[in-house]
Amino acid sequence: MIMSASTPITTPEAGIRSPASFIDHTLLRPQAGGGEIRRLCDEARHFGFASVCVPPLHVPLAAELLAGSPVRIGTVVGFPLGYTLPAVKVFEAEQLIRCGATELDMVISLAKVGEKNYSAIGAEIAAVVSAAKGVPVKAIIECCYLKDAEKALLTERVADSGAAFVKTSTGFGPGGAVVDDVRILVSAARGRIGVKAAGGIRSWEDCRRFLEAGASRIGTSNALRILEEWRKAMPG
Repeated sequence: MIMSASTPITTPEAGIRSPASFIDHTLLRPQAGGGEIRRLCDEARHFGFASVCVPPLHVPLAAELLAGSPVRIGTVVGFPLGYTLPAVKVFEAEQLIRCGATELDMVISLAKVGEKNYSAIGAEIAAVVSAAKGVPVKAIIECCYLKDAEKALLTERVADSGAAFVKTSTGFGPGGAVVDDVRILVSAARGRIGVKAAGGIRSWEDCRRFLEAGASRIGTSNALRILEEWRKAMPG
């Protein structure tokens, strides 16, 4: 049985922490409507997820529904392809924060990676970070397109540019999160920024492996299933 917001989650053994506090409860399907966003926010508040991650269109509704809650309101910038102009990403960030966003997941310019123009990538991230005015920015580098050396170098650039997290994937590309990629990002980050794993994380076993690899945030549209499997896996 998959849990609903009416199903209480308990910790079967003292000292074992629910994975909910590491999870961004995500709904980025283009067809998602207000009713689904309301349900997502209700679940996030009830189970104590770190954030919801919703399409920009639904940020005002999520902010209204989660007012007074510790759950953060996440959304996306330059999503999912990253090839909008830097000024457009800055404008998006400013508008979304005005609407109530408290976390931004931004896609970097992958074309600039191909050109090895890392200074432009860093400048773009820094511009969005500046526009965010303290709201945490997660820079999505879409690992499935990158060589290992590029993943490490980009992580360093993300950290240098003031972002709070480097994120593996949009979930809309040809590949999602990979444990080995998370290890590369964690090593390159050297504790300066967090690492968010996202894309194809569907089970508690998946989630556990990414957390053990050093991910500090998990993005998934399967959060309720993960919590239910976690609960069943705990002793007691």
